[in-house]
Amino acid sequence: MAAGIMAARQNAKVILLEHMDRVGKKLLSTGNGRCNLTNLSVNADCYRCSWQEFPMKVLERFDVWTTLAFFEELGILTKNKNGYVYPNSEQAAAVSDLFRLELERLGIEIFTNCHIKQLKRQKGKGFFVQTDTKQFCADAVILATGSMAAPATGSDGSGYEIAKRFGHKLIPPLPALVQLCCEGKHFKQLAGVRCEARVSLFSCGKKLAEDTGEVQLTDYGISGIPTFQVSRFASIALAEQKPITALLDFFPGRSRADAEIFLKQRAFQMPHLKGKDFLTGVLHKKLAAVLLKLAGIPAEQTIGESDAAALHRLAAQIKAFEAKITGTKSFEQAQVCCGGVDTREVCPKTLESRLVPDLYLVGELLDVDGICGGYNLQWAWSTGCLAGIHAGGRNQ
Repeated sequence: MAAGIMAARQNAKVILLEHMDRVGKKLLSTGNGRCNLTNLSVNADCYRCSWQEFPMKVLERFDVWTTLAFFEELGILTKNKNGYVYPNSEQAAAVSDLFRLELERLGIEIFTNCHIKQLKRQKGKGFFVQTDTKQFCADAVILATGSMAAPATGSDGSGYEIAKRFGHKLIPPLPALVQLCCEGKHFKQLAGVRCEARVSLFSCGKKLAEDTGEVQLTDYGISGIPTFQVSRFASIALAEQKPITALLDFFPGRSRADAEIFLKQRAFQMPHLKGKDFLTGVLHKKLAAVLLKLAGIPAEQTIGESDAAALHRLAAQIKAFEAKITGTKSFEQAQVCCGGVDTREVCPKTLESRLVPDLYLVGELLDVDGICGGYNLQWAWSTGCLAGIHAGGRNQ
């Protein structure tokens, strides 16, 4: 939609071929229906890409402030929540509606339930497009098909096949910003627990990533924003058949030594507490029960009867609860994908293919994935608008 609007504003005739029964369907699910449009703090660490410089080369040309001006032109009043930008109404549907109204105002033809059967370069220049019901000719084509994440909203991976047919290299797409499945009998007991924790991923003795925030423990493993932030690294390691382990730190604000001192002081001050009550008011009851059992502290024995070694083991469990990662949830549950069209084959100034003139590739189709917090939508706006500007103004 952003690409079409910008192309039409260059006085280009624009046709939008939409895979789903309506435009903007995927937008409705963003930000839990509130649509986290962008984030005021954008830097290179917010994006992952095989060519690490590529995302910022794009975002410097259509940055957050340019994006906010674009929203204002569409009639979207925004609000800032600690750097996270939302529509003032906090309704993703309102954003989708205003985009649609602008498409209509600009006279952009929209064909819904439209499936591409053939897209090929014509002799000389331009493209021939065959859908399941119609044929089109175009001077330029923008592929804004999304990845394979949340295919029920339209991103079914079909754009990858089109890009490959034009000779583009594809870095294998994998689920990212997704839940992680873990081995272990304790997770059924921990299901439903939400707590502050640091999630650290390790493979072959090397730390891959870590993040801190509210973690959700489930019957299958771990979820929550910190899990999503590190999940793409787990996906890649699993695809490479490498062993991968998550260490959960349930006292992220304390060192291991400080945690042990805290436990010893608590045991000294309240030696009458039974083991099952020792962490009451400190950690979630279900989580405490699992950690105490793993540390070998009897539930009915008073904590004063436990020795220093038991408290040392408990501190170790609290600070480094180990979970072997066995997989990720599927593309259906993933918010985005890592992998996609190799960005070295795309011009960051225009998003035009370096292999095929007048073909533009944008958004999640590319090998770029952002962290949680509005960064993937910012990537959509920046790439879509830049491609629209250059594709629409190519004859000027």
